Amino acid sequence: MSKKICITSLLAVILSAIIVLTFTACSSDNKTVEYTNGTYTGRSSDFDEDESGNGAGYGEVTIKIEDNKITDCNFKMYELDGTLKDENYGADLSRENRLKAQKAVQSADKYSSAIIGKSSADNVDAISGATISCNEFKEAVNDALKKAEKTS
Repeated sequence: MSKKICITSLLAVILSAIIVLTFTACSSDNKTVEYTNGTYTGRSSDFDEDESGNGAGYGEVTIKIEDNKITDCNFKMYELDGTLKDENYGADLSRENRLKAQKAVQSADKYSSAIIGKSSADNVDAISGATISCNEFKEAVNDALKKAEKTS
């Protein structure tokens, strides 16, 4: 009976050590990033198109940082040729695709509002039907935040 208790205790100690090491390794990746106050611009990479041939373009964001938080954000989306995606975006498409295009354009203000008071784009949820825009937004914000990082 004492062998079982000894083995069980040993397994409990090993399991505890694994858990502690796991949490220690995870927490070391969560370093706090400090940002310099100011206004920064970021850009996403070019997106060619989705499986239906829609959405080609890129996003640009201008953020203002104060006290390590984003206090202002302006997100714009552009076609690959640099044309702003606005209320006319998708006018030459089918009704269904035009509605999708306009939903993406309208999402820009919602994404901009959703990030105010935050210090990253990680917790900004995608709007249904505007996932490409969300990915462009997050990529552009991350680009701007890299430029804002304090160097020591």
